Amino acid sequence: MLYLKCPYCGQMADETELASGGQAHLRREGPDSSDSAFEAYLFLRDNPRGVHFERWRHAYGCGKWFHAARCTRTLEVFGTYRAQMGAPPQDILAAIAARRGETA
Repeated sequence: MLYLKCPYCGQMADETELASGGQAHLRREGPDSSDSAFEAYLFLRDNPRGVHFERWRHAYGCGKWFHAARCTRTLEVFGTYRAQMGAPPQDILAAIAARRGETA
């Protein structure tokens, strides 16, 4: 079972308390974008085998969205952080590099 710590309320939640929101750090396309750029925003997502950055919602807790860095092969969680951050924090990137030798 997957366990993630909500960075807002600090509660450790299992996957039954969370709602997955897909890939994190997507650039939203505006009304002036091309059809192909908008299609890519809506439908094309990375699905790596390894380290991945995802959006999660603490649905049965505080209700807030946050991001998580985890390995899709082993379910190893490297950390969680607030959704308003434009990029993963350095301490999470350092943990990925130290434990896995991978970067995203």
